[in-house]
Amino acid sequence: MTSSPFAYPGLDRVFHERARLGIMTSLAGRADGLSFTELKQLCGVTDGNLNRHLQVLEEAGHVALSRQVARTGGSRRPQTRVLLTEAGRAAFATYLDELAQVLAEARAAATRPMKGLPA
Repeated sequence: MTSSPFAYPGLDRVFHERARLGIMTSLAGRADGLSFTELKQLCGVTDGNLNRHLQVLEEAGHVALSRQVARTGGSRRPQTRVLLTEAGRAAFATYLDELAQVLAEARAAATRPMKGLPA
């Protein structure tokens, strides 16, 4: 069996997408989660894109959505909060460990002097 050192099986494709990486990073330090609006602003995505990415993360068990009615001004509006699940937090930490290893290996390879390369 041939070894594939650059296959990086620990880089979970659920996280390894720019918007979902931003979502997970935004939520990682927030035990009480973030509102849909806050998350949308932090990640720079549209309502539709955020909905789709949250659906992927929720189906994988990484986030939970909490729908509440919030009072704003004189009205009551539904508000969605997004929270990391314990499983999501653990899986994201594992992903980050693998990513750190990949980056360390890439940095070492990229900074290693090579003979015969054009300047």
